[in-house]
Amino acid sequence: MLTLDTPDDLEAYVGKVLGQSEWVEITQEMINDFARLSGDHNWIHIDVERARRELPDGKTIAHGMLTFSLLTGMGGEIVAVRERGRGINYGSNKVRFTSPVQVGSRIRLERSLIAFERMDGAVRLTYGNTIYREGQDRPVMIAETLNLMYEKGK
Repeated sequence: MLTLDTPDDLEAYVGKVLGQSEWVEITQEMINDFARLSGDHNWIHIDVERARRELPDGKTIAHGMLTFSLLTGMGGEIVAVRERGRGINYGSNKVRFTSPVQVGSRIRLERSLIAFERMDGAVRLTYGNTIYREGQDRPVMIAETLNLMYEKGK
């Protein structure tokens, strides 16, 4: 994990890979929970028997948005800033789901810092996020996300 003192210390990492998260296994329970919470009950995600019969490799596929939602936790394993205030998800510029994530797959995040912008009491960080599935060179998701990180006390 990259550990820094203040949000300003991130500026030196623009254009660089910040690191990789640990592997996360995608379970059917995670997929089912996400389906329940999101209302997306497409059979490719939750019908194990039908997937066994009709999908390539016979496995259900995680929701793309489930994969996207894991960015926060995985990103937290990559960079820590000791002296900081709150952090806020500021949005996304681009998200692409480039390959399916089958149940039982293990995925991890590789994060880079694309841009660093100073604001009043905060910095706006643009991250490049690439999620890979274990054993596969092609990413399963590519996303550019924005976060605000406030100075300590803000």
